[in-house]
Amino acid sequence: MTSTARRKSYGVKGAPYGFLLPASILFVLLFALPIGYAIWLSFRKVKVSGLGLGAGARKEVWAGLENYTDAFTDSELLDGALRVLGYGCVVVPVMLGLALLFALMLDSEKVRLAPFSRLAIFLPYAIPGVVAALLWGFLYLPDVSPFYFVLDKLGLPQPDLLDGGPLFLALSNIAVWGGTGFNMIVIYTSLQSIPGEVYEAAKLDGATPLQIALKIKIPMVAPSLVLTFFFSIIATLQVFSEPIALGLHTLLEQGANTPALYTLVITGAFLAVFPLVALFLVIQRFWSLDLLSGAVKS
Repeated sequence: MTSTARRKSYGVKGAPYGFLLPASILFVLLFALPIGYAIWLSFRKVKVSGLGLGAGARKEVWAGLENYTDAFTDSELLDGALRVLGYGCVVVPVMLGLALLFALMLDSEKVRLAPFSRLAIFLPYAIPGVVAALLWGFLYLPDVSPFYFVLDKLGLPQPDLLDGGPLFLALSNIAVWGGTGFNMIVIYTSLQSIPGEVYEAAKLDGATPLQIALKIKIPMVAPSLVLTFFFSIIATLQVFSEPIALGLHTLLEQGANTPALYTLVITGAFLAVFPLVALFLVIQRFWSLDLLSGAVKS
């Protein structure tokens, strides 16, 4: 083999590694190194000398497994894990059940206003978690909530949704309201990829719409259900901003400027949602002109 042919052979064999190199560098710099550094810091602690003032008063020393021992012997760790588990047991089944139900309804031949319905169900996902928590927080406050006003006029009991057991339901409601739309889009997209011939064959065999949904649609979108299940578990473990934002209700009860803060929250929600609505309408317009649908089919 000549030297030129040998170089070409090496170039062909090394091409895949060349394509993988940029992604590998980004993975190492932005993912692997931060995780490794976090693990390194978990074995160290800051030692304070004297009052902690002056140069050298604070220095980082090796702690070994001391940080892990303190964490696993802290009773709050187990209590917090149980609270997250209870929160997830409420959020994940309800959110995925509603997402599957909405996706099946939108995939039905008899559905009306499907584009508007998809947008309406998906829009809460576009609202940042902090803004959504503040919006619902105002609805949970007895002084400004229209729900409490109606309950008071009807003489019905008014539960405190920001304390005790009802707090789990209040947080779960925010998560379900904000996450159902995303999961619905994933499942609905999977339903749209099922060939129409499958439904036609089922109808020729005398299958009802309910039987088609239970025995054809749901089994064929099972991979999407598994995917959304893991997405929901990850979101449940990462929940943080909603409980913190709901804690602002204590400031409101102490005399904060509620109307001004409420106006600020509404403005933030509008600024977050408006670009998405505009983009959705533009895409829907092009789709109706068969510009995007033709590109997808090709």
